[in-house]
Amino acid sequence: MIADAIGVTKAAVYHQFKTKEEIVLAAAEDELARLEATIDAADAMPSREEAREALLTGIVDLAVERRRTVSTLLSDPVIARFFPEQESFRRVMGRMNRLLIGDDSGPEGRVRMAMVIAAISGAVIHPFTVDLDDDTLASQLLRLARRFLWNT
Repeated sequence: MIADAIGVTKAAVYHQFKTKEEIVLAAAEDELARLEATIDAADAMPSREEAREALLTGIVDLAVERRRTVSTLLSDPVIARFFPEQESFRRVMGRMNRLLIGDDSGPEGRVRMAMVIAAISGAVIHPFTVDLDDDTLASQLLRLARRFLWNT
């Protein structure tokens, strides 16, 4: 499917990537880099409140824009096993956590972050939302995530 989608032969894809797992991990690392760029932009904001809002908006925008990729990555067992062990993943997740909810790395903070990320990523691929246009979905996700994270 990848070869067909980008207009090359399967042999060309397998020349670059030796296994299907390598393809999946490369796609996941690309998504992680997009998230890190969003975190970098938010981190440059002048206030904590602006940084939090920019990051949450960026996360929602990425998830909505990349609905199909999110679905594929979240359901892949290779990523579920591999990513949590990677320093780059832990670093990016730590930065995201600190910007969104502060230095709370205890159980409540970790669960809160996991719930928000799972809710956003699950909502963009859920059958209940597939017919929503991107703007409607993004605005609803932002409104609800703000309420959950900051009670606003």
